[in-house]
Amino acid sequence: MYAADVGPQYEGERIRKNEFQVEFGGPDVSHKGELVTVKGLGEVEHEKITVSGPDLKDLPEGFSGPLFIKVEVAGEELEKDLEAVLERRIHQYINYIEGVFHMAQRYDIWIRIHKNSFKKGLNSLEQIGRILIDLFTAELPVIEKMSVEFITDPAKVQNLLVEALKVYKERDERIKGLREEDVDEFYGCVLCQSFAPTHVCVITPERVSLCGAINWLDGRAATKVDPEGAQFAIPKGNLIDLVNISYDNVNQVVTERSMGETTRFSLHSALSYPHTACGCFEAIVFYIPEVDGFGIVSRDFAGPSVTGDPFSTLAGSASGGKQNEGYLGIGIQYLTSPKFLIADGGFNRVAWMSSALKEAAVENLPPELAGKIATEKDVQNVDELTEFMQNAGRL
Repeated sequence: MYAADVGPQYEGERIRKNEFQVEFGGPDVSHKGELVTVKGLGEVEHEKITVSGPDLKDLPEGFSGPLFIKVEVAGEELEKDLEAVLERRIHQYINYIEGVFHMAQRYDIWIRIHKNSFKKGLNSLEQIGRILIDLFTAELPVIEKMSVEFITDPAKVQNLLVEALKVYKERDERIKGLREEDVDEFYGCVLCQSFAPTHVCVITPERVSLCGAINWLDGRAATKVDPEGAQFAIPKGNLIDLVNISYDNVNQVVTERSMGETTRFSLHSALSYPHTACGCFEAIVFYIPEVDGFGIVSRDFAGPSVTGDPFSTLAGSASGGKQNEGYLGIGIQYLTSPKFLIADGGFNRVAWMSSALKEAAVENLPPELAGKIATEKDVQNVDELTEFMQNAGRL
């Protein structure tokens, strides 16, 4: 039926640099993304699949370029709140395809098609669209109509990304003002256990998913439409650690879902029982002992961080579902949370940030710290960072 085998057994499959026929997105491609939009039943042409721009068979071996995946869905019971949840399913379902790798989300996607799968006949993005429609409608009956468009034309991708960024921002704004103390339950997500079998993501009103795609409201919507899915409710239980923000029932669920690998989460600390990660996080918090503070680097940052390690190296210490004190994968929206690293001193402990991240968080920085957190424009190594901190009166 399909040009490639399809099933959950292929989740977690990695495709190395010398193995891919075609690559879309990733750290070296500036424009990429995916967006799901809920429409009216009369606005979606069911099973319409379009490729705008060069298709897989038109691209040379080893090609790396832009891609935007535009999905429109409709159904009597579909709500706008489900858009982000459905968007995250793109990651899951593309990884069901043998010889296809999908990483990250929103504007950070990274897709590779294996040479072997291409040779076997997986030579069109339309084939991936057919699989996506079949999986979405089979597993989520609330979707009555669905269309998929793959855009590879660079100019069109760039224009679509501009509009998508506005949508992402609107979604993120909905959660502002809601606090962990205001709710009785959080939400968990194990969508990425195919890559990190012991990782559990805990989503609260003040802690977005590590991938940045699912906030507390999205988690609530997901559990209503798919109670047996990757997202699930976690009654938070009792607050047993006021400093590090740890709840007894959250810890119990984490213990069960991680198969005993992790028994305790501090929801807002990078140093004490930090939250684990898979590999889809948008940014990494890392401890810098020389200044007793933190650095924060985003996935799209090119070159070495202030410690000399690039994002990819730091990711090895923050990912894999392992609890590694001093390393914490985060969603970028977490930088706007009132509880951002509150157990460790919050922004008062941040010494260095990649400049794009600092710009994203500038409204949440204490005014007195705005000029006292270094970026790659200020310092190039830890020695220079130490001097910067001393001059700023922070050491």
